[in-house]
Amino acid sequence: MDSKIDIDFLKQHNLILFEVVSGSRAQGLANEHSDTDIKGVFYLPKHLFYCNHYIPQVSNDSNDIVYYELGRFFELLLKNNPNILELLATNGADVLYKHPIMDHIEIDFFLSKLVRETFAGYAMSQIQKASGYNKKINHPVEIVRKTVLDFCYCMVGNQSVLFLKWLADNYFQADKCGLSKINNTKGLFALYYSNEIAYGGILKNEECNEVRTSNIPTNEKPVTYLFFNQDAYSAYCKRYHEYWDWVNKRNNTRYQTNANHGKGYDSKNMMHTIRLLQMAESILLTGKLTLKAGNRSELLAIKAGEFEYDDLLSKADHLMTLINRAYQMSTLPEKPDVNFIRHLLAGLREKLYA
Repeated sequence: MDSKIDIDFLKQHNLILFEVVSGSRAQGLANEHSDTDIKGVFYLPKHLFYCNHYIPQVSNDSNDIVYYELGRFFELLLKNNPNILELLATNGADVLYKHPIMDHIEIDFFLSKLVRETFAGYAMSQIQKASGYNKKINHPVEIVRKTVLDFCYCMVGNQSVLFLKWLADNYFQADKCGLSKINNTKGLFALYYSNEIAYGGILKNEECNEVRTSNIPTNEKPVTYLFFNQDAYSAYCKRYHEYWDWVNKRNNTRYQTNANHGKGYDSKNMMHTIRLLQMAESILLTGKLTLKAGNRSELLAIKAGEFEYDDLLSKADHLMTLINRAYQMSTLPEKPDVNFIRHLLAGLREKLYA
């Protein structure tokens, strides 16, 4: 049996234990533009598991189909991971396949007061994503990438001038400049200029990420001093790559929705924030996880951008107060029974490998 595990391998060798429709369709929050996400559980072939060739999850390239190995599935359930608890709570037509062994795994074995931290923590990460979207929209990064030279400055009197402007002001050529390091400083160089000496410039090429120094004759005197702000350049490069990676990978339909409502935040992230916080309160009070939202209209209105960002933050803050109150009243255990769960997992593997 080939040890390369992918989705085709799982299906060809009947290793899938559970397969469901997940995400907005399972939650009752889908519209005509929603993708169909598939999640599930699989188990490793016996020889791979015992040879320590462990693979925790398998997905397709777009990550809209994901299967978790049985051990990883249990690990995430023990942590009360919101996505995985929802997966176990899926029922009805959204369950595409269920191996009989899955009947031994009940969500009540895992639900605990940990949901206050896991659901709320995940919700707060959605708020940060929504805020990050605001920054990307209001502070786009130009497509033409800046170079090291855009972060180099020359001393003129008691002022600093962009190196490129200094060149133009003095009618100098970049390839006739040379640099030498100045001891005990960071990013500061003596700059030399000569029509006779072939210094070759301060960059090796346009793609390089640092300035270069030259061999300077002993009697040469610098014409000025150059400072390369490497920290600012590194921060810019990180922002540039993050921004254009986001542009290339963003969901255009979702982006257009956010552009149309013009509120400056990712409304889908904020919908999930409110949904998760409401679910956390409900789980703590009832001891049950209800997957399909009872307030579908409200959540879809949030997704459509009908609320102001600050109002949603206030709503989230109020929900956190309710969650803390529900935590004190909850009859759920502090955390799942780890020994029981480990014993259960071991028993299931024995059945699968029998």
